[in-house]
Amino acid sequence: MTKSSLPQSQNSTQDTPGKEQKSRQLDFLAKDTLIALTIRIFGLILTYVVQVCLARWMGKTEYGIYEYVISWSMLLGIPAALGLPRTVLRLLSEYRVKEDWGHLRGLVRGSWLLTLLVGVLLSLGAAGVIWVLNSFHNFTYATSLLVGMALVPLQALTLLQLETTRAMGDIALAYTPSQIIWPLWVLCGGFLLFDANHSLNSLPMIEVATLLLSGILLFQLWLLWEKINREIEPVTPVYSYQQWLGIAGVLLLQQSFGVILNRTDILMVGSIIGPSEAGIYNASLKTSIWVSFTLQVVNMVVAPLFSSLYAQKDMQGLQKVVSRVTLWIFWPSIVLALGLIVFSKPVLSIFGSGFTAASWSLKILIVGRLVSALCGSVANLMVMTGHQNKSVIVVGCTVLLNIVSNAIAIPMFGIIGAAITTSLTVIVSNVWYSILVVKYVGVRPSVFYSLFSLFNSELAKKS
Repeated sequence: MTKSSLPQSQNSTQDTPGKEQKSRQLDFLAKDTLIALTIRIFGLILTYVVQVCLARWMGKTEYGIYEYVISWSMLLGIPAALGLPRTVLRLLSEYRVKEDWGHLRGLVRGSWLLTLLVGVLLSLGAAGVIWVLNSFHNFTYATSLLVGMALVPLQALTLLQLETTRAMGDIALAYTPSQIIWPLWVLCGGFLLFDANHSLNSLPMIEVATLLLSGILLFQLWLLWEKINREIEPVTPVYSYQQWLGIAGVLLLQQSFGVILNRTDILMVGSIIGPSEAGIYNASLKTSIWVSFTLQVVNMVVAPLFSSLYAQKDMQGLQKVVSRVTLWIFWPSIVLALGLIVFSKPVLSIFGSGFTAASWSLKILIVGRLVSALCGSVANLMVMTGHQNKSVIVVGCTVLLNIVSNAIAIPMFGIIGAAITTSLTVIVSNVWYSILVVKYVGVRPSVFYSLFSLFNSELAKKS
């Protein structure tokens, strides 16, 4: 054996395990993406079935009260969680790579207790406000709203446990309880109440939903701790609340901006033009989201891997994963976008004959969603690699751009103006994120780079 052949042999034996490990990572990623896709599809179908059945059993007034209360509990659950869910998702992956088991156990336990405490305090505060308002001006659904405030800490814990379990690498356990089991049990509970009383009111339905979610969360928490105790060394928890809350505060601000951004156009259309136009525009807005369906599914799975690879400083592996998932996002998004553009009127007619007026709005909104797919999972990359402070500036600026542009465009062009503004905002934010990812993360997320790399790889194989 020559001196020159020895290093080659060593390199080949070192490279092979690395390649095999990256191949396994992509295989696991593909498997988890398939699981997430299945859960997401069944969850959407089940949620639709629950909405239809409850509306028929309860009637539009009682069902409206039920949905109103559930919506408020979900909205208040976001500040109650303090931004900790996304913080846990990012840091747990990092702690696992560094084998920092003390901080890992401390973060899981500390974030859960803190979320529960803040959730209970916020729900009590909200209940107090409702009670005071009702004493001055009596409204019929005050009791239902008061009872529904018990859901606030549960909604916050739902978000936290989902992201904690996701960071621990169990996609099925993360999403199945909240997206499959809870809606299914709510449907069964509603049916039993309706069958027993031949009617269904919002108050008992809210009580049933609260009780069921409590049981599901406790069961998920038990399974989560069983998983942690199996996989993580039993060490004394270490708590770093100052660091955790510093990150969480920025992520909560970013999430709040995101909620505002997603609601601004529909609220301003309703305020400036009227509720009828808002309903028509909402149909196009909801339909356009299907173009982002694959992006949402992939984001469900890939975020912890981004954090792990970046913590390992494996930039080559990170680039490979980013390029692969960008292609996974792109092709289905193209197919869905073209299908919705071609069949925009038939699809919108499902909502009713008057909704076909939103055909051009739908096409414009699809352009923005498609650009988002072209850019890939850029927002996730910024947060999962510790650059959340820079990403919150992007969201804040695009919220301001969205509000100002809508205020100008909606009075001039109606719902088409709202669609143009929303698409423009989506494009600006995603291009901005892409530039920041290249500059600060050090990978190229766009589909053009991914396609170019794939083309070069195929040429290399043939040569």
